[in-house]
Amino acid sequence: MLVRHAAGDLRLAVTTVTIAEVLSGPLKAGEEALAKRYRAVLESWIVIALDADIAESAARLRASYGLKLLDAVQLASALAINAAALVTHERDFSRVRGLRVLT
Repeated sequence: MLVRHAAGDLRLAVTTVTIAEVLSGPLKAGEEALAKRYRAVLESWIVIALDADIAESAARLRASYGLKLLDAVQLASALAINAAALVTHERDFSRVRGLRVLT
C-alpha cells in the first residue's frame, strides 16, 4: 500500500484524530524525533479534519452501529471523502455496509 502511494497509484488519507493517536505513543516515550517523523509522513497524506458535518455523521453512525466514538469518526471521515476503503486495526466495523473495511 505504501509503495503504491509513493508511486502515485494510491492516495492515502488520515484523520486528525488518527494523527493524535499515532503521535501519543512516541510522545509518551519521550521520542520527539520519532513523533516528528510520524507526523511528517502522515501529513503527506490527505488530512481530514473533524468538522461539524463529520461530527454529525459520526453521531449518526455511532447510533446506528453502536460504534465507539473514535471509530465512528474514522468511518464518517472515510465516507465524507468517498474513500474506497477504511484501513483499521479495529474489528467493530463488521456490521457496516457501503464501505470496504480492511483489517
